[in-house]
Parts: sequence; structure tokens; C-alpha cells
Amino acid sequence: MMDEERKISGVKNVLLCIVSLIIMCILLFPVYWIFVTSLKTEKEIFQIPPTIWPQVLNLKSYAAQVETGDFNMFQSFANSFLISVGAMLISVVLSVPASYGIAKFRFKGKKVVLLGFLVTQMLPVAVLLTPMFIMFRNMHMYNTPWAAMLADATIGIPFSVLILKNYFASIPGDLEEAARIDGCNRFSAFIRVLVPIAKPGVMVCAIFSFLYAWGDLAYGMTFILDQQKRPITAGIFNFMGQYGTKWSYLTAFAIVTIIPVAIIFIFMQKYIISGMTSGAVKG
Repeated sequence: MMDEERKISGVKNVLLCIVSLIIMCILLFPVYWIFVTSLKTEKEIFQIPPTIWPQVLNLKSYAAQVETGDFNMFQSFANSFLISVGAMLISVVLSVPASYGIAKFRFKGKKVVLLGFLVTQMLPVAVLLTPMFIMFRNMHMYNTPWAAMLADATIGIPFSVLILKNYFASIPGDLEEAARIDGCNRFSAFIRVLVPIAKPGVMVCAIFSFLYAWGDLAYGMTFILDQQKRPITAGIFNFMGQYGTKWSYLTAFAIVTIIPVAIIFIFMQKYIISGMTSGAVKG
């Protein structure tokens, strides 16, 4: 009986592995097709039937990414990195104490506040562009990286608060009381005890806030006027002309743009998985 159960279990594991590989191939196929398209000539891209691998390698599309001109790839990378890091820091610094307050204190309108965070995540970006534009212009922040940072932070803060609220709510109050008995005040107990315990959730929120800002196009295009100050995503319009789109250049640009995102997921997946699963269990 034991041998039969092991055989059945082994067959199930093999089938699950095969199904997982099939699903993975289906999900990764669009990325593969973008990469292959970036290596084709414009003529071969529209060839019927389509080719699975380019017949003639076209590396000009990647060389065009680093050519000097109105669009500077390296400067745009630096702009995106600056905006993304700034939005990430703003999101974490504001959302960590806000989620702690919501989780640990009772006050009137608490449910309304949480509902407000949910509603802000559901609002379309197009609805927020006009009021934000007026605010940043009156604050003399228009056409500066600060405008894009603050706008992108409005995406990361609600997500971070809703995630971290569960972390702080699950931490026993006895830990904070013990820290206060040892001489900590409420603020130092929060910094030295509670924040380190919620570190997985903080890491997840920081990573996703960075990725939100990195992939943003609407805020970067609307609030930053100068091409030299715009993020990397704004460069997509350099390959979309009046008389057509250079698809090989556009897909090469997409591959270059997602490289930092892929690197983050490769090296930070441990924190992402642990943070999300811990939040799910604790919530």
C-alpha cells in the first residue's frame, strides 16, 4: 500500500510540474515575443507567417537606445531611479506610522479612514491629473522631480498602509509594554521593537512603491515638461512617429526598461514572498 501511495504521489508531482511548466511558458511567451521582435528587422516583423526566431539579427534597435540626442537613455535611467527612490522613501516614511496608528489606536472615523485609502486606490489616474497639476503649479513644483515623486507616492501610500496595518495589528501589545518598562517611550518602542518585527511587510511595501513609480508614465509625462528631466518610460514616444511606429526599436526599449524590474524580482523575491505570505497569515 505504501509503495502504491508513493507511486501515486510521484505521478501527481510529475503532473503538477508539467502543468506548472506549461503555465510558466504561457505567461512568459509575451516577454519572449517582445525580445524576439526587438531582434528582427521591420520587414520581418510583419512577415506572414511570423518567424519564431529572427532570420537576420538586427542589433541596431539596441544601439539606437544609447545614441545621443533629445532622448538620453542613461539620463532617463537616472531620472527614473531618482523619482522611484524618492517616491519609495515618501511612501514608507508616511505609511509606516500611519498604519501603526490605524492598527493600535481607536478613534472616531477609523473605518472611514480605511475606506478612504481603498477609494484612493480605485480612482483612475486621469481623474487626479488636473487637481494635482493645479496643486503642483501653485506650489512651484511643476516641472521638477518632486512633482512626480509626490504623485507616485499617492499610489504607494494606500497600498502600504493596507498591507502594514495587518502586521502592526498582529503584534502583541505586551511587546510594546515590555519595551516601555525597559525605558523606551512610545516612539522609541515603535522604532526599535515594532518596525523591526514588521520588516518583511515594510520591505514589500518599499519594493512595490519603487516599482509603481518606475512603471509610471502619466505622472512623469504630465508633471515634467523638459525631456531631460523625464523618466525612462517617457522615452517610448521617441519611437512612435507621425507616419508609423518603429516596432523593433520600441520592443528593444521595452526590454531595456524592464531589466531593473527583473533584477529587483530576482534578488528580492525572498522578501516579497515572505512579506506577502506573512501578511496573509497575520491578517
